Amino acid sequence: MFTGAKYARSGDVNIAYQVVGDGPIDLVLVLGWVSHLAYVWELPAIAAFLNRLASFSRLILFDKRGCGMSDRVHPLPTLEQRMDDVRAVMDAAGSAKAALIGISEGGVMSALFAATYPERVAGLIIDGSYPSALRRPGYPWGTTEDQFERRLVIVKDVWGTGWGMDRYAPSQLANPDVARWWATFTQFSASPRDAEDLLRMNMLIDIRDVLPAIRVPTLIIHAVGDKVAPIEAGRYFAEHIPNARLVELKSNDHWPYFGDADQVIGEIQEFLTGARSAPAPETMLATVLCTNVTQAGAHAIWLGDKRWNQLVDSHHVVVRKALARYSGREIEAGERGITAVFDGTARAIRCAIDVRDQLLDLGLRVQAGLHAGECEMGDGRPRGAALHVASSVMAAAQPGEVLVSGTIKDLVVGSGLEFSDRGSREFEGLPGSWSLFAAGPEPPVRDRQPVRAGIPGELSRREREVAQLLAQGLSNKEIAGRLYLSERTVDNHVHHILDKLRFESRVQVATWLARNEH
Repeated sequence: MFTGAKYARSGDVNIAYQVVGDGPIDLVLVLGWVSHLAYVWELPAIAAFLNRLASFSRLILFDKRGCGMSDRVHPLPTLEQRMDDVRAVMDAAGSAKAALIGISEGGVMSALFAATYPERVAGLIIDGSYPSALRRPGYPWGTTEDQFERRLVIVKDVWGTGWGMDRYAPSQLANPDVARWWATFTQFSASPRDAEDLLRMNMLIDIRDVLPAIRVPTLIIHAVGDKVAPIEAGRYFAEHIPNARLVELKSNDHWPYFGDADQVIGEIQEFLTGARSAPAPETMLATVLCTNVTQAGAHAIWLGDKRWNQLVDSHHVVVRKALARYSGREIEAGERGITAVFDGTARAIRCAIDVRDQLLDLGLRVQAGLHAGECEMGDGRPRGAALHVASSVMAAAQPGEVLVSGTIKDLVVGSGLEFSDRGSREFEGLPGSWSLFAAGPEPPVRDRQPVRAGIPGELSRREREVAQLLAQGLSNKEIAGRLYLSERTVDNHVHHILDKLRFESRVQVATWLARNEH
C-alpha cells in the first residue's frame, strides 16, 4: 500500500520513491513510460502484484523525473539522467546493490543501467520490453515510422480517456474498472503535452548494441501475444544478452498484473531466491454485499448513452460515499451494481439499506443480497462460496429489497435490525436450502417529492395501464402487442403520460409508480 513518498535528490531534481517490505533482496521496480507512485496502488490487481513482490524483497518504487510525483522537467530527461535518478534513489534508500525489474519502457533503461553499473546490479528482469520501439535495419518487429507519427498526432487528444486498453490489457476489456483506473492514472502521471514528448523520446531509443555488454544474471519475461512489444522483441533480448533466460507467457496482455501474475511472480521469486512459493491465500470472514440495478438495460435505452452514463456516475458516488461511511471495501463497481465486503455484518446491512434508499431518489431501484462466510481474496477480489451465495441471494431479491441469508440474520442478533421471513430457496450449484429474510423497513416514500413529480389522478385508466407496462421495461411495440393497440397509439399514450406528469424520461415514470402505487 502507499504510505507516503520520500524524495531523493538527483542533481537539483526531486525524485519521489517508496520502499515496501523488508526482504533480504533489494528490488528496484522501473515502471513504463508514465507512472504515479500513489495512484498505481489504487487498482487492486496491481496492489496485489506489488505486495507479493514485497513479500520476498525490499521493493523500491519511484517516479521517473518528468512524471508522477517527481519534479516535472523540460526538456525531458535523457537515458543517462534517468540512470542517475536510479542511483540517487538507491543511495537514498540505503541500497548498495539491487536487482532491477523493468516493465515495458522501463526495461530499456533497466538494461542500460545493468550494462553501465554492473557493480550495483544483482540481477536484471525485463518484462514486456523491447530493445527498439521502431523498426530498423536488422530489426523488423517494431512500429513503423508512419504508425509512430499517427500515434503522436492523436496521443494528446486521447490522453486521459483510457486509450490503449485494447493493447495493454486485452483480457480486461470487459472490466470497466481497469479502464477507469488507467484513464485517471495517465492524467495523474503526465500532462497531454508531456505524454507526447515522452512517447517521442521513448520511441527513438535503440539499445541493441548495448545488449552483449550486459553481464549480470538476466531473466526475460514476455507474452506471446503482446500487441505493444511483439514476442520477437523478447526473443531478441534473450539471444543478445549473454546467458539470459526467456520465459514466454501464453497471453496477449502487455501488463503482467492479471491472469499472468502468479506465473510472473513465481519466475521472479525463483530467479532471485532460488525457490518459489505459492501465493498464500488471503482468507477472511467477511460479509459480501452484491447489488443490481433493476431494468438497467431498459434505463440505458430510454435515457441514451450520455444521460445513462451520467446516472451511473451518480450511482457510484452514492455507493462509494456509503461504503466509506460504513467501512466497506469496494471490490467491483459496474453500471449494473457493486460488489463489496465488510468486516462488520450489521454495518453491511445498514449500508445496503442506505444505498437502496438514496438510489431511489435518482430513479433507480436496486436488488441487494448479503451473505457472510469465509472469503479467499485473490487479486483484491473475493473468491469462494460466500460470493456465490451473496450473488444468488441478490438475484432472488425483489426490486427495492435488501435480502439476506439466514447466516446474516443470526450474526446480528441484538442489533435492532428488523427482518421479514421470505422462506427458503435452493440455488443452482450450491448445496442445501437457504433461508432468506428481507432486512429493514420497506423503502420509505420521500416527504420531499421531486419538483417535477406528477399527480396520480391525472392519468386515465388506459394511460395508467401503459405506464405500468412501461415501468416493467417493455418497449412501445411490446406494449402495443400486450394491449392490442397500434404502436402509434401507444406512442401517443407515452407522450401524454410524460407531458401530464411533467417528466422527461420513462425512468421517472417507473420511479413515480413505485412510490404511488402502494
